[in-house]
Amino acid sequence: MNILHVLFKTSIGKKVAMAVTGFILFGFVIGHLSGNLQIFAHPDKINGYAHLLESLGPALWVIRLFLIVTVVVPIWVAVQLTFENRAARPDGYQKQITLRATLASRYMRWSGFVVLAFIVYHILHFTVRVTHGPGAYPMTVLADGTVVRDVHSMMVLGFQNPLLATCYLISVGLLSWHLRHGLVSMFQSIGLRTRPWSRFLERVSVIFCVLYFLGNALIVVAAMTGQIRIQNPLVAGYACRDACDVCGAINTEAIVENVDVAKDNQS
Repeated sequence: MNILHVLFKTSIGKKVAMAVTGFILFGFVIGHLSGNLQIFAHPDKINGYAHLLESLGPALWVIRLFLIVTVVVPIWVAVQLTFENRAARPDGYQKQITLRATLASRYMRWSGFVVLAFIVYHILHFTVRVTHGPGAYPMTVLADGTVVRDVHSMMVLGFQNPLLATCYLISVGLLSWHLRHGLVSMFQSIGLRTRPWSRFLERVSVIFCVLYFLGNALIVVAAMTGQIRIQNPLVAGYACRDACDVCGAINTEAIVENVDVAKDNQS
């Protein structure tokens, strides 16, 4: 109880909480982007990766809920700190001195809400699979015969929708800005943002967030422009690389047969 009081009832504790959650979110987005970039390899890569995550079962949902907490906590703390700063500020306080910090805190708070909504929708879209029709969530078969969710096709189908792709780009852009501010705050909270290191850490934060945005944007744009193609013949929009129907028919028959066999074995 004393630890919780220190973390959430004191200014220092709140800043530490923001730093810790920021560090966790920072690590997650690196791992998440690394996994998603496998979409540029053979579909079995990202489909196998997604199947591995799904095999974690309830533990994966614990991780997802914990991720949401790492977004909610900084928002809640930022709101509290804003109100505390306003209450402690004298009427004659010079506005220009605190303008930059006030704007940063304000945008951090609102971008946090957008990021939270984006994460919830992202989970509903690709995890719970309730935002689109059944055709948007196909199955496929790995090289070893394992029937899995065709995440490769799911992502391509999703990002072929211009409105959805635009919303994802905007949300990832806000997430990148949110991370940039969070990284700077994290460095400051743990005492690394001293005068000799301040400019260097600012640049590192900006470079990281720009690269993070570009990595995610590359996936979305590649799917929108057809640079990443659906390779599952059971999915609408499949296009054979050789512009013929032979391999498509063969692959379709093989996938359907393997899926049916797998279902029979499971029953």
